[in-house]
Amino acid sequence: MKRAGKLAGLALLLIGFAVSVLPESADAQIAVKGETVYTMNGNAISNGVVLIRDGKIERVGSANRVNIPSGYEVHEAKVVTPGLIDARSVVGLAGYYNQDHDQDQLETSSAIQPELRASDSYNAREYLVNFLKEHGITTVHTGHGPGAVISGQMMIVKTTGSTVDEALVKDGTMLSITMGSGVSRAFSSPGTRSKTVAMLRQELIRAKDYAKKRASGETNGTDLKSEVIADLIDGKITAMINVQTSQDINTALRLQREFGFPMVLEGGAESYLLMDEIKAADIPVIIHPTMARPGGAMKNMSFETASKLFDADIPIAFQSGFEGYVPKTRVVRYEAAIAAANGLGMENALYSITAGAANILGIDDRVGSLERGKDADIAMFDGDPFEYLTKVQGVIIDGEVVYKPE
Repeated sequence: MKRAGKLAGLALLLIGFAVSVLPESADAQIAVKGETVYTMNGNAISNGVVLIRDGKIERVGSANRVNIPSGYEVHEAKVVTPGLIDARSVVGLAGYYNQDHDQDQLETSSAIQPELRASDSYNAREYLVNFLKEHGITTVHTGHGPGAVISGQMMIVKTTGSTVDEALVKDGTMLSITMGSGVSRAFSSPGTRSKTVAMLRQELIRAKDYAKKRASGETNGTDLKSEVIADLIDGKITAMINVQTSQDINTALRLQREFGFPMVLEGGAESYLLMDEIKAADIPVIIHPTMARPGGAMKNMSFETASKLFDADIPIAFQSGFEGYVPKTRVVRYEAAIAAANGLGMENALYSITAGAANILGIDDRVGSLERGKDADIAMFDGDPFEYLTKVQGVIIDGEVVYKPE
């Protein structure tokens, strides 16, 4: 009995010790000081302070109004911004090595596969995820790449965690759809624009009927393809349609009017030719990488597209997109920088990869700006974030310092 009592006491002692040495990130209290703090919810703050407690933003303000409590871990930077957001990527499905074993972004067995979920392929440990994090990107809307008529569902993740469950913010956010010449020739059908639209229209018609039956309890929910497209018809998921030419953008707008599903345009190389129509439809645009190669359907792309759409009050965001060559991803910080230098301006460009992107993705209640109660996702820089030589001084995600250069 004495031995049992001693063992029990030792166990309690060890438990107490284990609790005492838990990492500070479990309930971190952090203060971030910046010479300039861009909250994206009002004017920039000179000599600003962001207080973080238990993974959330506790308070934001100027240093002469916000006192840093004792015990807070202090980080300093020249410029502080919300964590940056990549509004369209294939990172985590397309890997760094560009080999068959790490390329899951496009399934070519069928041109229409809405039932495919990005979360079933996402590799949270992929090197490119960490690569983006080290550039200040804390949230990524990623999933199946363009090329199929419907290539699958997208998801939103934080650039942290070792599993998809740890990284996941929201699953099944949008359906990746491609129209026009962007549809891969790996498929035997479609071969033309008309066939692409006919295939989409047929699926949407079937889904409308399925949605009615589902509402009346006549289905058992085992038809995965119909379930997902019925969710699109019912407005539970958004169509993200990859189109570049004005011809294809116009077709996408007409299809959306016909069926009334929620939609975001992706790519939009010639979107500046249809700004009135896009604005009237109240459709956001996730603009192609600003520095993409001009050619084919993108031959008329422009560095000024972002500024033109922004000035027309069309919601925009930037994307890293999909690259068919290594290193398989771009960095939205640099893509936005080119747009900033071509009419968009620094703060508007920053808005487009923070609060603007969060609004389009429907996660602005959690990320995109530095406000009390939101996720403590912060990027720290030693200068203008859009200057090429500027270095990231630190990255915080959910109140945890996940990157700090040596």
